[in-house]
Amino acid sequence: MQRFRGPAVSFGGHFREKFIPLVMAVLSCFYPGTASLAQDSVAPVEHTRVLADHLKGASRYHVAPGEDTIPNDKYGDDVRLGKKIFTETYKYGRRYAGNDLACANCHLEAGRRPNAGPMWAAYGMYPAYREKNDRSNSLEERIQQCFLFSMNGFAPALDAPELRALISYIHFLSRGVPIGIDMPGRGYPQVVRTGSDPNPKRGGDTYKAKCASCHGVNGAGEKKAGGGYTWPPLWGMDSYNKGAGMAGNDLLAGFIKANMPLGQPWSLTDQEALDVAAYINLQIRPYDPRKGLLKGLFD
Repeated sequence: MQRFRGPAVSFGGHFREKFIPLVMAVLSCFYPGTASLAQDSVAPVEHTRVLADHLKGASRYHVAPGEDTIPNDKYGDDVRLGKKIFTETYKYGRRYAGNDLACANCHLEAGRRPNAGPMWAAYGMYPAYREKNDRSNSLEERIQQCFLFSMNGFAPALDAPELRALISYIHFLSRGVPIGIDMPGRGYPQVVRTGSDPNPKRGGDTYKAKCASCHGVNGAGEKKAGGGYTWPPLWGMDSYNKGAGMAGNDLLAGFIKANMPLGQPWSLTDQEALDVAAYINLQIRPYDPRKGLLKGLFD
């Protein structure tokens, strides 16, 4: 599912491109060798991890409240339904979902995990400007876009019970998070450029060695008996479409870098994450609905 865009430092895309090299330059003043390492495309140095840890500083990641604290009232009912929709979108959000993915496939640990699009870090940052549609978006509109692009389905009406429940669940997870503060762990980290372009051929080799055991050589994932996926498809007609955030190599690389392979976060080099993202997004997937069927098929 499309994440709520925003790396550990969440500004506009053009700003990030200038900001990250600046931070690396500042780091070089305190950590000798950082500047030269940033130019080295072959050294297996985790520049992205170093940058994410530096931006995080001494603060701790937010811990969302436990489910045992959900109140037993109408609000609590919406929170519990929202979690069901979030973790089993293919079942509880079926009338709007166009595939068998779930929100939790991209927002790991039911939207709780830092650096995996945590929902607790998103709630207080909306409304927010999005370059994608060149205007300010509410959180409800942002979720509509997730259904349209990541779920390859239809945007729920703003008064739909599914949308109200998801907002309630996200609100619950964000308890204790200050409004308007860019929390450490928000979104996915921005992978630092290595000096070498992403290489789909290298990415295919890395994918087969480190990803295919779960997601399959053909990227089709592993279906669950009751619906949904144990391991989601990364391409094909039941995956996210070309308009989704994950269809952008930089965003997908950030997700991969911080979270994959599952149980081995930060284990791939920056170059490997970029290469694998380029390989995955080179494969066939549903067209971007904004472009229409005919144009989308040849995109």
